[in-house]
Amino acid sequence: MTSRMRRRGVTDRMNYTIIKSPLGRMLIAATAKGISWLGFGDSDHQAIEEIRSDFPDVELIRDDAAIARYAVPLVEFLDRKAPFPALPLDVIGTPFQQAVWDELCAIPVGSTCSYGEIARRIGRPDAPRATGAAVGANPVSILIPCHRALASDGSLHNYRYGLARKRMLLELEGATFRSPRVQQSLAL
Repeated sequence: MTSRMRRRGVTDRMNYTIIKSPLGRMLIAATAKGISWLGFGDSDHQAIEEIRSDFPDVELIRDDAAIARYAVPLVEFLDRKAPFPALPLDVIGTPFQQAVWDELCAIPVGSTCSYGEIARRIGRPDAPRATGAAVGANPVSILIPCHRALASDGSLHNYRYGLARKRMLLELEGATFRSPRVQQSLAL
């Protein structure tokens, strides 16, 4: 294990699966403690490239059976067949990132919050941009619901996996937001 990975608190191996979801190919990676990474791609290759950019030194072992316990409730939620899942996470971040992620998790399903409001709620009203960076550093899309963070005018703003996916997640949850023109389409 490299010192970089030890600093992040991540093991040198993660099991993963890639499955079809309403948002495209969804890659879920986990340690024995819980989900460490969840992201999307338009192809399996793109999803693997995304996790490799975050965890270049981790050995990824495809194990669909081991990750099924996480994948099934996520897909059921995305298919509108189950409520938002409470799944174990194994993520490490700075204290500031952890505070932002905790605040994101406190936003109820169907609600949204501005980056500035999140910054105020964690006692850092002077740090909306740093809050946005912490939101963007979230390694487990959906489960730490970074899609619920909006621009101060209530419009969609930045999402690692594209504004079309962010809009779909918010619509799935019944959230209200200002809908910009999104020219990006999803080829699912």
